[in-house]
Amino acid sequence: MRRIVCLTAAITVLAASAALAAERVALPKNYLKWAKSKEKTITDKTSLFYGIHNIYVDKKTLPAYRKGGPYPEGSQFVVVQYGIREVAGKPVKGKKSMVVLMKKDKRQTATGGWLFAGFTAEGKPSGLDPVKNCYECHLKEAQATDLVISKYADFK
Repeated sequence: MRRIVCLTAAITVLAASAALAAERVALPKNYLKWAKSKEKTITDKTSLFYGIHNIYVDKKTLPAYRKGGPYPEGSQFVVVQYGIREVAGKPVKGKKSMVVLMKKDKRQTATGGWLFAGFTAEGKPSGLDPVKNCYECHLKEAQATDLVISKYADFK
């Protein structure tokens, strides 16, 4: 029983440290100048990523991204998400709703060596849970590609 309590406490501390790290991180100032993906539309209203979004990849990350990983320390991805409006029965980009940073950081052991941080449309920390909202999905969807779900083909 004591072992379970200690293990639970350790997991809680790791998750809390990942959340605190995400709150201290800021969006890279120049990410809008990075390589930009085509727009991707996710119409599943139950998805955290419901909306239209673009992925930005920094120059250091691009070679590994082309190969599908693994990624060097410091690799960065920024996802900018917009709501969906309908115009003539087709989904079009609405207002910016969220920005997410994914940065390779070996100190982030609770999230597989990646820092995940969510931001509001204005760039302020959103309180996104890096373990529940990010890591668990990335682990399930992209274990074979160093936890990166998107593909370089999204840029072509």
